[in-house]
Amino acid sequence: MVNPVNMSRDHVQSAERSDAAAAASAAGAEAPFLELLARGASADTYEQPVLLARAEGRPAEWIRALEQAKLLALRVRSELEGRRRREAELSALFETAHDLAGLRDLDAVLQAIVQRARSLLGTDVAYLSLNDPVRGDTYMRVTEGSVAARFQQLRLGMGEGLGGLVAQTARPYVTDDYFEDDRFQHTHAIDAGVRDEGLVAILGVPLMLGHHVIGVLFAADRRARVFEREQIALLGSFAALAAAAIDTANLLTETRSALADLERANEIIQDRSGVIERASDVHDRLAELVLRGGGVHDVAAAVSEVLDGTVEFTEAATAPAEALEVSRAEGHAVRHADDWIAAVSAGGELLGALVLRGHPGLDPVDQRTLERAAMVTSLLLLARRSAAEAEQRVRGELLDDLLDARDRDPRLLRERASRLHADLDAGHVVLAARLVGAAADADQEAAARRRLWSAASHLAATRHGLAAARDGGTVLLLPLEPGDTATELARRTARHLGTAVHEAVTVGASAPVEDLAAHPDAVAVGYAEGRRCLDALRLLGRSGDGAAAEDFGFLGLLLAGDRDIAGFVDRTIGQVVAYDERRGTDLVRTLDAYFACGMSPARTKDELHVHVNTVAQRLERVGRLLGDDWQSPARALEIQLALRLHLLSGTAHH
Repeated sequence: MVNPVNMSRDHVQSAERSDAAAAASAAGAEAPFLELLARGASADTYEQPVLLARAEGRPAEWIRALEQAKLLALRVRSELEGRRRREAELSALFETAHDLAGLRDLDAVLQAIVQRARSLLGTDVAYLSLNDPVRGDTYMRVTEGSVAARFQQLRLGMGEGLGGLVAQTARPYVTDDYFEDDRFQHTHAIDAGVRDEGLVAILGVPLMLGHHVIGVLFAADRRARVFEREQIALLGSFAALAAAAIDTANLLTETRSALADLERANEIIQDRSGVIERASDVHDRLAELVLRGGGVHDVAAAVSEVLDGTVEFTEAATAPAEALEVSRAEGHAVRHADDWIAAVSAGGELLGALVLRGHPGLDPVDQRTLERAAMVTSLLLLARRSAAEAEQRVRGELLDDLLDARDRDPRLLRERASRLHADLDAGHVVLAARLVGAAADADQEAAARRRLWSAASHLAATRHGLAAARDGGTVLLLPLEPGDTATELARRTARHLGTAVHEAVTVGASAPVEDLAAHPDAVAVGYAEGRRCLDALRLLGRSGDGAAAEDFGFLGLLLAGDRDIAGFVDRTIGQVVAYDERRGTDLVRTLDAYFACGMSPARTKDELHVHVNTVAQRLERVGRLLGDDWQSPARALEIQLALRLHLLSGTAHH
């Protein structure tokens, strides 16, 4: 007769072998694609491991694992390529901003802008035209990749061709096939020039100074092509820098002209020389700030020194609205009472303002200096925003993987965490955070959740932890400092996030978890425990507070993910147990008898066969160890439960 116990054991062992085989299969399937990622292989080579496995007659399960690993590897490759592309774009913008800050030769700067635009957009040709206000048309100024002489000498009337329409309407235009597009006014001269160059797809964006169009920046291909929104925006950024370069060159021309006039009067020369020195000084300072990665407040401080005044960066919401809007629309600093306001904007979005305090009279050159500083500030803010958003996404993705994909390679998890300055081998606490109040509508609630996620991401970055949005709230994984507790960390986090979002935030914490790279499932278990603590806080009317399972007494046994009975016993009567062990006393047995006798010292002395004074002395010692409130109903209930668990564990001596 077959033994059922042996059958069950065989079934379990078979399942364990199957799980181990599946894990080994998944790990083996990922290896070739990791090698392809490491050497930067092209996308079509990712099909080769699958084709090879089929040719070798590998099992279907192995083929499926390879297919899944291939798709994941291609996603990672695509993300890496996107990030490299964004890094290249930001680098090109910073290089161009540097060229602008040290502008000496306008032709060289415009040529560099056209070259970088062509390189980053990957087009056959890039070119730039400038408006001629005297003749009322626009003409070719700089070309890159052009081979046709007639095309390089084109002049376009306002409204003629794609470029003339951009110059006339101050709006970007794009066409997949120029000759088949009837939105543009085709002329013989323009079409002949475009045909000589062999262009098919053309993108044009306006060069703006304030609300005036001064020219057009183009990118074009000799084949049909669809330009993506990001590429249109990138070309617009280069157009803004080109316009600024032209404006700066005009400023330098004006300055040189003023110097020639000032040579006729020594007093005027001395007066203007100080202004010019300040302008040169601020250009050098701003260029240095861009190169060494300075912040917006560094820009304000540098301009304050040059203009001999107080320059501050303020958020858009706190700046004078009317003056800020005029400055943004006109592209110039404007006077407001005794202050000057220069809008800090990008792509129509107001990012803030530079405010020069207490300067009712401002030299035109100093005014331009303030405007240049505002432009550099906008570039720095955009770069910082892009970098911060990228890091927040990466931190969230790693935490999502720890929560959801528990079969990740520990080595890869450690490497990813190390790049974010996080140590998965250190002790951590998983915290579940949620806003207390409900918003009036869905849009406000979504905005509040985004603020919470942003604040949590910033906290995680500064604490070398991770954060992600989840279940209508935010989950954080923060390292535990020496001497710190999960409770203290939860309360600090609740206060910090509440202050950051200006709303009450409730935080539930798990017990400390360790060695997360080797045991990523501990993160999911800790998150479930943190959510239970979060729900308990809300049910107990403690919204806006932070707590861990250890704060809830015996209820913590129900909330904790690992049912830490020994920890509960130690927190409740551990001092009494330790006293007995050190002194050889009998306080634990006295406590047990005291509660069993209805907390009557007289009946307790009969139960223990000792004098009543002995019972009183022992209970007095218990009070000194556990606190004066140890006989209160709530404490007494917890102590009795801890005694039962302690005695059931078999460690108590009798």
